[in-house]
Amino acid sequence: MPHSFLLFDFGADENAAQQARHRIDGWKQGFRLDKKIQVKFERKEPEAKQEAAPAAPPKARKTSAKGKAKPSGKSKSTVESAPEDNSGKDPGQVRLIVRLDFSDHEKLSHQRWIDRIPIEEPFKDANPRIVRVGEPEFKATSDLFDSLD
Repeated sequence: MPHSFLLFDFGADENAAQQARHRIDGWKQGFRLDKKIQVKFERKEPEAKQEAAPAAPPKARKTSAKGKAKPSGKSKSTVESAPEDNSGKDPGQVRLIVRLDFSDHEKLSHQRWIDRIPIEEPFKDANPRIVRVGEPEFKATSDLFDSLD
């Protein structure tokens, strides 16, 4: 039986994604599911967020170096940069991709894990989505999973 994918979108909540990974690692160890359940993270543009943060302080330093007579302008730029930081979290979206790879004679175990994982605590708030063989998104999801480290 070919594998199935479970996709969980945690948004910018890295802590919840790590809790989910830890939960799956516990299951893998406890139920001896080493190669049957695999987990990878997809992070969208975390580098752009890091580049934007160092770029903002030099501008603020230049503003403060030009003149101390404009402290209100300096505070406005600081206030203006705060919403940019919030919008910067959007590119830092974290998705967890879980691949279930059970053999043909383990159909019941495969179905039980598909039913169990999305209803557990760290996963149910992360917009769970199941991609099975034959669905239009399967090939793209499989290629994405293989390309991630």
